[in-house]
Amino acid sequence: MLKSFFNWKVLLNLILAIGIFIGLIWLTFRWLEFHTNHGQEIPVPNVMNMTVQNAVKVLDDNGLEYEVDSGEYDPRYKPFQVLKIYPLPGSRVKDGRTIILRVNPKTWAPVSVPDILDRYKGLAFRQLQQVGLKVGDTIYEPNIQKDAVIRMMLNGRELKPGALVPRFTAIDLVIGTGPKRNVPVPNLVGLTVQEAEMLISQHYFEVGLVEHEDGGADKSDIVYYQDPEYGALRDQGMQIDLWASKKTPGQMTAKINELNSIYRMKIDTTLPPVRYEEVPVYQEDNPAPAPQHKPAKQEPAPQPAAPAVQSSNSVPKSTTAKPASPEKAKTQEKPKVKKVVVE
Repeated sequence: MLKSFFNWKVLLNLILAIGIFIGLIWLTFRWLEFHTNHGQEIPVPNVMNMTVQNAVKVLDDNGLEYEVDSGEYDPRYKPFQVLKIYPLPGSRVKDGRTIILRVNPKTWAPVSVPDILDRYKGLAFRQLQQVGLKVGDTIYEPNIQKDAVIRMMLNGRELKPGALVPRFTAIDLVIGTGPKRNVPVPNLVGLTVQEAEMLISQHYFEVGLVEHEDGGADKSDIVYYQDPEYGALRDQGMQIDLWASKKTPGQMTAKINELNSIYRMKIDTTLPPVRYEEVPVYQEDNPAPAPQHKPAKQEPAPQPAAPAVQSSNSVPKSTTAKPASPEKAKTQEKPKVKKVVVE
């Protein structure tokens, strides 16, 4: 068996097989070198600080691909300026390699405006600062909501909640000063309901009851009655009730008189005012007699006792009487009679 293995024919076939295998490997590597441009490397051009348009043009001319990535806005650099590049400039890469460009965006990343309408101004300021926005001018205008945010403005235009604006944008706020006192009520009779509601809102009043004669809700109906009446002084924020009809106010005279009897009651001021001292006092038919105080009876003063006859043997007593003590003198004084006058 070994003798047959060392036959020249077998050895020749083995050598041919090894040669073919080595040739295939060599051809494969040569094809890979040709397909991948092995040994043909391109230096990465320096496009730092260029605009992204110029950097892309340079990379195209060198046969390189590119990918643009915008990071956080840096105000120290120009918009769309190339800040970083990977691989670094001077590095050798193959033809068709993708180069990553880090570009400064045009402005800050947009943020959503929070809903701060009808909220206290202090709370609104904090909410804007939390999302990265600034408070610009604060404009005060008459409104029943005192110190509350009425509108948000940006460059003279009204800004709605949820709108996207660049970060650190300054937003102007319109804040209410509170209601005014004793403001004349506008004349709404003869206007349509829509026009009357707009006029009420312009004077910072509130629309109250709106009663249509036909029971509908047509905004084109004509107002023929209002309460409070035209010219009445009311505080802003008070409600104004409206009565409307498809007829003109001149055709609603009966209804107007009926409403006047309810809302326009007149007080007769022609009578003189009542003076309380002129009001008669009515007494009962048999009034009880007033109690009369009887004068106290005066008791006769006590007479001094006769001096006793002294005997010759008795010791003579002093004839001078001792003065009465003040307490006894007070008890001996009789109360004076008070005179009671009954009218």
